[in-house]
Amino acid sequence: MLKGKKILLGVTGSIAAYKAANLVRLLVTGGAEVQVLMTPAAKDFVTPLTLGTLSKSPVLSEIFSESEWANHVHLGRWADAMLVAPLSCNTLAKMATGLCDNLLMAVYLSATCPVVVAPAMDEDMWQHETTNLNLQALEKAGTHVIPVEDGELASGLFGKGRMAEPEIIVEYLQKMFAAGMPLSGKRILISAGPTYEPLDPVRFIGNHSTGKMGMALARVALEMGAEVTLVCGPVQVEIPPVQHLVKVQTASEMMTACLEAFAGADIAIMCAAVADYRPEIKATEKIKKEGDEMIIKLVKNPDILQALGAQKRKGQLVAGFALETENEENNALKKLASKNADFIILNSLKDEGAGFGSDKNKITIFDTRGGKQSFGLKTKEAAARDIFNTILSYV
Repeated sequence: MLKGKKILLGVTGSIAAYKAANLVRLLVTGGAEVQVLMTPAAKDFVTPLTLGTLSKSPVLSEIFSESEWANHVHLGRWADAMLVAPLSCNTLAKMATGLCDNLLMAVYLSATCPVVVAPAMDEDMWQHETTNLNLQALEKAGTHVIPVEDGELASGLFGKGRMAEPEIIVEYLQKMFAAGMPLSGKRILISAGPTYEPLDPVRFIGNHSTGKMGMALARVALEMGAEVTLVCGPVQVEIPPVQHLVKVQTASEMMTACLEAFAGADIAIMCAAVADYRPEIKATEKIKKEGDEMIIKLVKNPDILQALGAQKRKGQLVAGFALETENEENNALKKLASKNADFIILNSLKDEGAGFGSDKNKITIFDTRGGKQSFGLKTKEAAARDIFNTILSYV
C-alpha cells in the first residue's frame, strides 16, 4: 500500500523525534519515497544526517539556503500525504492558527494532499484546554490525528502524551491509502514458501519452493488495500511489510497458523508448497552414516487446503495452487472438487520460464462455476493481479 507513495515527513522539536529514524526506515522499506522536513528545534533531538541517510534524500529545513530555495508550493503538491511525527505542542499551535515561520509550516499551508499528525507532549500539556482547542481546529480543517498513547513520558511521569509507535503510524497510513481500493476492508490469508520436515537436528525433507509467488500475492494484496496475514515457511526472499506475519517451519505449524488466521479471513489463498509427508520419527541426535542404505518411514501431513475448505463459512472464499506435471487440467479440477475450494490456480513445471525460483509464472484459474481462464507467461506480480481480479469478479 505504500509502494510508490510520496510521503512528506515533518519532524518537530520533541524528545520523540528519535523515533523518526525508525519511522523513515519503515516507510522506505514499505516502498515509499520519503522527503524529510525538519524544524530548527528538531535538530536538537535527531540529526539531519541520520534522517537523510535513511530516506536517501537530503533533509530540508530552511526555505532559503546558500545553494538553493526550497519550493514549498512544489513540495505541497508533490506528496501523496504529509505526515508530521512527532507533532510538538508548539507546531500544533502554529498549524491551528496558520502561523508560517519555517519551511515545515510553509509546506503544510501549501499542501494539497491529506495531512496526518502524531502528537507527542507531556500529559499536562496534552490535557490543557488550549491543546484541545488546537486539535479541534486541525480536525475541523481535515487533518488526521493519530491518538497518543499511555506510558512513561520525558518528565518521568506516566500518562497520555506519548507519540504512537512508528509501526502504528505506518499502519494508519496504509489504511488511509487503502480506502476505496478494490480490496479495501478485506482480510486476506496467504500461505507461502516451502515447509521443512526434520529428519534430525541437521537434515530435513523439503522442496525447491522459494516463496516468490506467495510474496507477489502479498505485495499485490497490500497495493489493492487488503489487510494481509502471511503464513510463511522458510524463505530467503524479501518479505513484504504485511500487517500480520507468521513464520513457520513444518506443515503442522503451517496448518495451526492458517486455521487460526482463517477464522477472521475473507479470502484465503494457499500458495505454499507444503510437504505431503514427514518422517514418522524425528531423531533427537544427528543420524550417523551406517550401512549402505537407510530406510525412513514417512507419514502423511495434514491437508491444509482441504481443512480450510471444510471449515469455510458463507462469504469466505478459498483458493489453492496445483503444480502439476501430467494430466494437468484433470488433476486441477479433481483438486477443486475434493478440497471444496472456490478456485484452483494451475501451473506446470513444463512451462519454460515459470515455476520454482523463476520471477515469472503461467497460470490457469478454474472456479466452481465452471470457469476457466488461462493467462500467458508474465511476472509473478502480474499473475497475482490476475488472480485477485478473477476472485473479485467472482464476488
